[in-house]
Amino acid sequence: MYQGQAWPTQRPAYQPSYTPPPPLDWHQQQARAYTPAPPPKSNRIIAIAAAVALIVGLLAGVGAAVGVVALHDDNPVAEPSGPPIGNGTDPRIRSGSVSAVAATLLPSVVQLKVEGADNSNATGSGFVIDTSGHILTNNHVVSAAATGGSIQVVTQKGKTATARLVGRSPVYDLAVVQVVGLDAPAVQFGRSDLAVVGQDVVAIGSPLGLAGTVTSGIVSAKNRPVIAGGEGETSFINALQTDAAINPGNSGGPLVDMNARVIGVNSAIATVRGSEEGQSGNIGLGFAIPIDQARRTAQQLIATGKASYPVIGAEVDMQFEGGARVSKVTTGSPAARAGIRIGDVITSIDSQQVDSAEALIVAIRTHQPGEHVRLAYERGGRSREVTLTLGQQIG
Repeated sequence: MYQGQAWPTQRPAYQPSYTPPPPLDWHQQQARAYTPAPPPKSNRIIAIAAAVALIVGLLAGVGAAVGVVALHDDNPVAEPSGPPIGNGTDPRIRSGSVSAVAATLLPSVVQLKVEGADNSNATGSGFVIDTSGHILTNNHVVSAAATGGSIQVVTQKGKTATARLVGRSPVYDLAVVQVVGLDAPAVQFGRSDLAVVGQDVVAIGSPLGLAGTVTSGIVSAKNRPVIAGGEGETSFINALQTDAAINPGNSGGPLVDMNARVIGVNSAIATVRGSEEGQSGNIGLGFAIPIDQARRTAQQLIATGKASYPVIGAEVDMQFEGGARVSKVTTGSPAARAGIRIGDVITSIDSQQVDSAEALIVAIRTHQPGEHVRLAYERGGRSREVTLTLGQQIG
């Protein structure tokens, strides 16, 4: 580890010349000037190994990577009815101004202080999503209070109120809490599917307990398969990657475009392998749950307190590389009815390449129960395709 150098106690003999600060639209100038070269071809196994070597750390709490058991229920879930979320006042601010985005969103972002019945605690962030005082955050922020304890919400104005846990989804690492009569405006949702790699974004939250912190960066990548979640509760996220500085305590805070619309929920950061527990921090690799998925889950949690997710009714080998190798098929499941067998290696879903078990799981979870998907797989050296209807599970 690089230890750095001590701060000089004497002034240097020379006086450095003045360097003007970068212009406000520096990110946009850089994006216009940069034309990426075609990516070099690389060994597939090495690329997969590098992806597997990435350690993802939670922004609040400790994560654990485990296998996934996909059960099934063939009854599709109807769209829940309830109060509109993500439809706050249209910001109508000047595009490209970080300060204007911050001024618009800060009143809607809150800090969460959670105490569990077992004396465990966590801190994180959240944001108001409707006029009824519902706040969207991460499950791993509030899970300590799921079986008792308290959740305190602190607004930008410094007012503290006790929140009620409305519902949570460990599978998507999302939760909704509510403070009736909360004096804070609702945000407006954008569309994460329209996010473009390289676009400017702003992250807002309470890193390390520092409420109302604003950082900026870009969308570094889309559709990153990321494993996150609290102890014993694993989430597979088809994440937006950003280099906006986020740290422990940013969990549940919004990732916002330059029109002040929320496009993601900040949830995890990558850490350098070998770093000691408690020493993780921003290294320019942060991950957010796409708001398109978060919105559907939040609506279900508000309506019923629970959320559903799609499954094919099969388990996959989490150690296998080069596709998703099926290790178990549940009798009567969508996978079983489609003819999927143990040992089959799924290589794509709806023409989207699948390089690992994680990639298959997150790709499936971007859909909804009852939707049809087309799987390509290999069996005995031969390529096959099949269309199946996704089942559902609650979690």
